[in-house]
Amino acid sequence: MARSGGSKGSTRSAITGRYVSKATAARHPRTTVVERGGNKGSGTSYRSAISGKYVTKGTAQRHPNTTVTENG
Repeated sequence: MARSGGSKGSTRSAITGRYVSKATAARHPRTTVVERGGNKGSGTSYRSAISGKYVTKGTAQRHPNTTVTENG
């Protein structure tokens, strides 16, 4: 689970894109991300499920199971 800092937010699988339970996220920390708040940006961005940092489109394409696509 991308470095969270708190327990608020929904958890989503980076592989399937579906929402998962907190227990599932805890069992699979490298392939789940915690989403907080609304996505208020424009365009498309890509975030690593492992580090929680934004990555380039090329990196996202090379690592589809551990990258989440966020549409603004």
